[in-house]
Amino acid sequence: MDLYEIGEWLAVAFTRGYVVLAIFQSVLCWFAGLFGAGLTLVVFLHAKLYGATALQVVYMALMVYGWHQWRRGGEGGGELAVAWAPGRWRLGLFSAGAAFALGLGLFLKHGTDAALPLWDAGTTSFSLVAQFMTTRKWLESWLLWIAVDLVYTGMLVSQGLSVMAGLYVAYLILAVAGFVKWRRSMGAVPSPEAS
Repeated sequence: MDLYEIGEWLAVAFTRGYVVLAIFQSVLCWFAGLFGAGLTLVVFLHAKLYGATALQVVYMALMVYGWHQWRRGGEGGGELAVAWAPGRWRLGLFSAGAAFALGLGLFLKHGTDAALPLWDAGTTSFSLVAQFMTTRKWLESWLLWIAVDLVYTGMLVSQGLSVMAGLYVAYLILAVAGFVKWRRSMGAVPSPEAS
């Protein structure tokens, strides 16, 4: 087993820990996520998945932001509760994600030797949207994670990263579990209008 394979396994352990802790709404998820993102950065850089590599840098910043938001971002400076994303945010986040995916995809395709530039850009962009939504405890984050995890699994298999692909299959299962658990924690809170 070489150094990158060891890094893959450690990244898997920390990032799985992050997702499991997030499902249970433990603020400790952000610390596990920080270590996992740092290790994943090294693995993806080695595989020439530059969009996914850059994503890990942003994830590290979002881990710090998420920790703060979950502890102090709620009403009166208290803990956040799970909620539906406000309607005005949904369209804005989707539009920003699509625009960023297009720009990044063109850059990766024409300016680098990226293995899968357009797929890499799309998953990178919408992972950022999903992660931001997670920092706000918006329920829809799990639905977006499900879609992103499906695409990432295919990308990683195509690049021979079987351990990381296994991680994304596990993420997919955990994202479904996260959606169910967070939805139950909301009780009878109605969905906001999509306007």
